[in-house]
Amino acid sequence: MRILLTNDDGIEAEGLESLERIARTLSDDIWVCAPAVEQSAKGRGITLTEPLRVHKSGERRFSVTGTPTDCVILAVNDLMPEKPDLVLSGVNRGHNIGEDVSYSGTVAGALQGMAFGIRSIALSQSLERFHDEVVAHWETAEAFAPAIISRLLDQKWAPGVVMNLNFPNLPPERVEQIEVTTQGFRDVGEMHAVRRTDLRGRDYYWMSFRGEKQEHAEGTDLRAIEAGRISVTPLHIDLTHMASVHDLKKVLGGAPPKTVKAA
Repeated sequence: MRILLTNDDGIEAEGLESLERIARTLSDDIWVCAPAVEQSAKGRGITLTEPLRVHKSGERRFSVTGTPTDCVILAVNDLMPEKPDLVLSGVNRGHNIGEDVSYSGTVAGALQGMAFGIRSIALSQSLERFHDEVVAHWETAEAFAPAIISRLLDQKWAPGVVMNLNFPNLPPERVEQIEVTTQGFRDVGEMHAVRRTDLRGRDYYWMSFRGEKQEHAEGTDLRAIEAGRISVTPLHIDLTHMASVHDLKKVLGGAPPKTVKAA
């Protein structure tokens, strides 16, 4: 089995080293194509306004001056001799749950693999808090991911689906359950802008996480991670809300309405 690895934390990230160890329990045909520098929260961005540079640091190891999506496109279209059988994206430093998945570069890497018709899985390791000095429990992802991936690959996947795995902020011996979940949604958005003032009196901003305690519904990825369970969420590329389609067809079907100008 040929496996392509990517991430959004960059080619030097600890999580990528962890992912390589996970992948080598599944196959010895491992290829790595990851961003040259961190590309967190870049979503499915594609670099269109400047050239991409590729640095080869090993027989099957490449870094790209672009996004995770760029990396998967380049790897599949040019850098690899044959299409991979599996794309693994991660292991992200921090969870990707709830609305995080909409801007996650880690999930985006998996989505691009899916777009090529390749089974693709995003993996993330939850943290106590998002600070540089916080050490992630990489050993937790490494302890459980190989068996979970193997079981997933034994199943039939629906078209347009990627698997989103999140591991709780616990050592392996304290993780007791795995749960298949739905994507949750926070009542209060996790991201906010923090304003600062520089030495010349000009304002600048850092994007930051609120970290507010919220109650989350059972069965969601948010609740599973909060409760110390491994979360497995099948995500679908089709973002259509079918109930709204049904309702809107009643008022917007047929000939388009014309605007009546005010007298």
